[in-house]
Amino acid sequence: MTALVLGPLLRHVGERTATVWVETDRPCRVLVRAGDVEAEARTFTVHGHHFGLVEVEGLEPGARVPYEVRLDDVRVWPEDDSAFPPSRLRTLDFSGTLRVSFGSCRRSPDRDDAHGFDTLSALAHHLVRTDAGWPDVLLMVGDQVYADELDPAMREIVREHRGGDEGVTPQSGESGGDATSDHADSSGACPDDEVADFEEYTHLYRLAWREDPAVRWLLSTVPTFTVFDDHDIRDDWNTSYTWRQQMWDLPWWRNRIVGGISSYWVYQHLGNLSPEARATDKVLAAVRETSASGGDSGDVLDEFAERADRQPDTARWSYAHDWGRTRLVVVDSRCSRLLTPERRGMLDDEEFDWLDGQLQGDVDHLLVASSLPYLLAPAVHHAESWNEAVAEGAWGARAARLGEKVRQAADLEHWAAFERSFREVANDVIAVARGERGAAPATVAFLSGDVHFSYLARVLAPEASSAIVQVVCSPLRNPLPSKFQWANRLACVRGTGVPFRWLARMARVPRSPLRWRITEGPWFDNAIATVELTGRESRVQWRSPTAPNELSEVAAVPLTR
Repeated sequence: MTALVLGPLLRHVGERTATVWVETDRPCRVLVRAGDVEAEARTFTVHGHHFGLVEVEGLEPGARVPYEVRLDDVRVWPEDDSAFPPSRLRTLDFSGTLRVSFGSCRRSPDRDDAHGFDTLSALAHHLVRTDAGWPDVLLMVGDQVYADELDPAMREIVREHRGGDEGVTPQSGESGGDATSDHADSSGACPDDEVADFEEYTHLYRLAWREDPAVRWLLSTVPTFTVFDDHDIRDDWNTSYTWRQQMWDLPWWRNRIVGGISSYWVYQHLGNLSPEARATDKVLAAVRETSASGGDSGDVLDEFAERADRQPDTARWSYAHDWGRTRLVVVDSRCSRLLTPERRGMLDDEEFDWLDGQLQGDVDHLLVASSLPYLLAPAVHHAESWNEAVAEGAWGARAARLGEKVRQAADLEHWAAFERSFREVANDVIAVARGERGAAPATVAFLSGDVHFSYLARVLAPEASSAIVQVVCSPLRNPLPSKFQWANRLACVRGTGVPFRWLARMARVPRSPLRWRITEGPWFDNAIATVELTGRESRVQWRSPTAPNELSEVAAVPLTR
């Protein structure tokens, strides 16, 4: 009998459509039945693994319909012995309040609770107990998996996959230093505390999304959207042109980057797209065509993945959805970077042109999700913009080499470290907020994670009709070590940015078009944030798990003026 390996995951939803994603143990026909509505699809095969995407149509707006999944006419979901309610297809209804829950940085379940209570698991248990206030969508803004910092269960899988101790290197310790300092031994093998290829990534996703029954149920019944960050591939991914050169010099890197991007395409990216976007996706069409003839599309996807890494303008991972009077724009701030000896940008030219086209008014709320916070604490922002200028030669070649080492060692790679890109986005956002690109929204909100603490920053100048804010929620499950918390608390204190701003000016960094400050936070516990949008009103609430099955409010504040 065909078995369900992973899923079902409820992914893209609209007013009348819902997408269900599954992984199975063999090729099969996947059928989703929700009341009187049925839809089916054949699986496609990638490197011996089988995946299905079922697009269900004909649902009602705001539907909450229990569904089942059948593989070759045998029901595999819901499971007979499940302790959780039946999973439901949940479509969007634009006539009331829209709730977008989000967070980032989640380590997989482990045996010792070293990373604290799992926020997603606590959220699942919370939702079981209530019918009110459910998120309409769950947005995971990076580090859904940690491919470079493996937990014990994944290390054991890696050892078995690579044949015991043969062909692996000694543990390389925590990542984050110079990319050449933790390279493989003379055998050219990948370090044993990092995944090596597509096959090992498949196990990583199973540990993340199947190990805890509560999380598996949550992902089956709350529509989920994602975008990757560095740990989905490797710490400091695409920090700089120098970093890329260093990594491509390592003999194991090609399999790693190809496996990482290929697996992201299968496990995360496809579900972010609308049915219309998937219908015109040439890579998906080629994958399905190969599988339909009984072939394995692994080579097709690997070729695409390597091309996407080497030529970022050949792939787009960013996406946008209009939900009534709210527009969500999710920006890839990792794979689409422009990194050459002559130029650097957070986005390449084609990606920025796309983003420029999405940053428009005539909506009530414009949400811009980026895994990396657009607005950091001012002290950190100015330090990063200074470091970029120095690393690019503002103080000479010797200082540039030191600046590059500092950039990689201290993870100075946010929007502030791509100063030109920061200013370009700022100018667009100011135009939107002033009503120069259609009627001004009530809120322009950046939603981000990455930094392992949560906060709210508000733009103070220039004056505009829209409230411009940065909402950060991180981590879902991976708290910042206490020795780093005090430094970030200090950076968030008003006035600490002044000396760094002067330092940036000494490196000839232009004055920022925006002035902002952190008004709420920082908070360092595992957490999830929910942005609630009703008419032209908006608010955000942060909640943290106080027990494995409990969430408690940390703060709730309005975003609109």
